[in-house]
Amino acid sequence: MNKATNTAINAKNVLGLNDSHIHYFNEALGIHKDMVAAFLQLQRAAAKDGFDLKIASGYRSFAKQLAIFNAKLADDRPVLDLNNQPVDVANLSASEKINSILLFSALPGGSRHHWGTDIDIYDPNLLAGKALQLEPWEYQAQGPFVPLTQWLDENMALFGFYRPYDKYRGGVAIEPWHISYQPIASLYTEQLSIDLLHDCIQQSDILEKAEILVMLDSIYQRFIINVGTP
Repeated sequence: MNKATNTAINAKNVLGLNDSHIHYFNEALGIHKDMVAAFLQLQRAAAKDGFDLKIASGYRSFAKQLAIFNAKLADDRPVLDLNNQPVDVANLSASEKINSILLFSALPGGSRHHWGTDIDIYDPNLLAGKALQLEPWEYQAQGPFVPLTQWLDENMALFGFYRPYDKYRGGVAIEPWHISYQPIASLYTEQLSIDLLHDCIQQSDILEKAEILVMLDSIYQRFIINVGTP
């Protein structure tokens, strides 16, 4: 066990099949037990500078990620392109459809949200009554969260956080709302192998399973380990 975490890491935690590593703030929101102190410190520092830092999404189970992914594969949930425009997945091949979904939605078993180390953040006070979209424009240019983005750029590393999706690298689209607690996330990254993911997908009820398994090496290289570093 690495000194960065007091909670043992096992395959089910890595894949989102078990939440024994998660501390729940309420029924819907949880993060890694060993990240709680660092997040609260980040939150308090933000508050001192006038920001109400909140988590829009923390831990996400395999089952929940599977439901999201299958809904997009079935065209029951919107799929967006890099310009945040809807994609007509009905006219795409299976591989094209999978790649389009992976821009913004991780493969079940391969989501960093399974680890509880990665969170989507926002400040409700900056929304001015508007609904949160979790789209890049909200955090860029004239978007409502630009001040929060700038504050995080200057301060989050002091508490161990960074953005794995700070820019588009040919895999996952830029996600300025997604921050990761590096001391523990790095340990989970080491544990998530292609073989582990293959076995998990093989036993799941994911749609287009055969095509995903054929593409798995490419998915792993392009969308899972192709991320930024602190």
